[in-house]
Amino acid sequence: MIAKLEKVSKAYSIGDQTLIALQPTDLEVREGELMLIIGPSGSGKTTLLSLLGCVIYPSEGKLWVDGNFVNEMGQKQLSALRLNTIGFIFQNFNLLAPLNAQQNVLMPLQLMGHDKKSSLVKVEQALTLVGMLDRKNNLPKQLSGGQQQRIAIARALVTDPKLILCDEPTASLDKDALRIVMTELRSLAERGKAVAVVTHDPRLKEYAHRIIEVNNGVVTETLDFEQ
Repeated sequence: MIAKLEKVSKAYSIGDQTLIALQPTDLEVREGELMLIIGPSGSGKTTLLSLLGCVIYPSEGKLWVDGNFVNEMGQKQLSALRLNTIGFIFQNFNLLAPLNAQQNVLMPLQLMGHDKKSSLVKVEQALTLVGMLDRKNNLPKQLSGGQQQRIAIARALVTDPKLILCDEPTASLDKDALRIVMTELRSLAERGKAVAVVTHDPRLKEYAHRIIEVNNGVVTETLDFEQ
């Protein structure tokens, strides 16, 4: 188990009103599986992902990530936890346009203060894993959407995170690119990573070990199986 929520909820104050983004939730995120988080827009999926990613604090309940009690951690501690334990993959890739693929993947290791020689070895390993080593000198604008997403996956993997969080990672991809990206994410889970994917795309269900549904802030587990 890499993350655990006990009666965790999240509320936001808007003027004199309170918006409940996530109702009290019990959930475990386990290594070795790909967990799909599905639901319509505004259902609370991204709030749940943000809690798992230690981007926001719970309003109520208790949250642990990699054995750390998130409720009592300061911002610097959370930043270090995110950098060392969690890899993020986003819908819009978030690659830095002036940097080539190799430089984009190198960035997290530079932030961690790793030496350049060993970092470049790790970058090549990550790019090889996603089949993009031959594109290491390409700028993002020279890559297709599917290729950019695979570079983003390599960037998330280069620090060897235990938990990989994906926010609509296939929304900008065609059918073939979707299959490649989801096959890679499934493979990462089967090699021991914990992978959580937020989506509203039903095509992703076949790649999941577990499916969590979020609707009006209520989390229910709809499927638990091995494929």
